[in-house]
Amino acid sequence: MEDRIALVGIIVENPDAVEQLNAILHAYSGYIIGRMGIPCREKNLSLISIAMCAPNSVISAMSGKLGMLPGVSTKTVCAKADV
Repeated sequence: MEDRIALVGIIVENPDAVEQLNAILHAYSGYIIGRMGIPCREKNLSLISIAMCAPNSVISAMSGKLGMLPGVSTKTVCAKADV
């Protein structure tokens, strides 16, 4: 299966979920090519952007696991072409 380039946007509204979130990201670290985190203290949430290169099944699995955490929302966008 071909790898795809994807961006996963994550909004963390529950600080108690951060440890689990980081454990999931660590489990997929071999596919992650970049990560940017922005704390939004005035709104009491964090924004995280993940760039990854992986098969579509891996991208979906990671995004699904993250989205199941309480107080965590995700949205994924993939490049149209395989790489």
